[in-house]
Amino acid sequence: MSVLAVIARNVFRESVRDKVLYNLVAFAILLMAASYLIGQLTAGQDVKIIKDLGLAATSVFGLFIAVFIGIGLVSKEVEKRSIYSLLAKPIQRWQLVVGKYLGLLLTLAVNISVMAVALYVVLAYMAWMAGPDQAKAWERPALDPQLLKALLLTFGELSLVTAIALFFSTFSTPILSAAFTFGFFLAGRFSTDLANFNQVTDSAAAAWLTRGLYFVLPNLGAFDVRSQVVHGVPVPASYLAATLGYAALYGSALVVVAALIFSRRDFK
Repeated sequence: MSVLAVIARNVFRESVRDKVLYNLVAFAILLMAASYLIGQLTAGQDVKIIKDLGLAATSVFGLFIAVFIGIGLVSKEVEKRSIYSLLAKPIQRWQLVVGKYLGLLLTLAVNISVMAVALYVVLAYMAWMAGPDQAKAWERPALDPQLLKALLLTFGELSLVTAIALFFSTFSTPILSAAFTFGFFLAGRFSTDLANFNQVTDSAAAAWLTRGLYFVLPNLGAFDVRSQVVHGVPVPASYLAATLGYAALYGSALVVVAALIFSRRDFK
């Protein structure tokens, strides 16, 4: 087994043992189940509400998993002084960074899969209770495979957020890393507004600055297709591939920079 696989497996084992991780996943699943009760309060819109809340819960709780575990991938080793024993082994520093990132991606994939199964279970129960006549009135079937596209893009977004958290954790404290990561997440969600900022300001300098930030910050708004999927608007496969490719390229660049920073870091 390669060094990267061993490190990734160990990170996955440590992550699944974390009680905070179980609490977040359990709460997200509970929220999906509760969405069924909420949906009953709105006649004709119950399936849409369940889908919307289920996808939102997956995104929000996946974000917390990505941030709070991502910032601890490197800082935890430094705080526990276990970094010295790791560096004494025949592994490269970049292998440690990349292996930890791959391990967290595996953790995210498993947890998103669990939450996706929970969402489909709730929807299947909803479809069974509604019956075929009521189901015909829905814009999209309860067990709509289009939901998988939204979940896949959620995973792509969270993989990018994980890379951001890992990047900051290589040179900053856990608190600052969390603050920076959440800041980048919020800025990335509204990065499209930066491109149009020149329409609401007369300052050329501010327009150039916001334009530059638009190209530097991750465009996380592109990963949010929850509204389209819930309302039956198709998401083209080309858009799915392009957005996931963007996440892979941007995330890989951040991991490479993080590995370079970690390789030059002095732990004496």
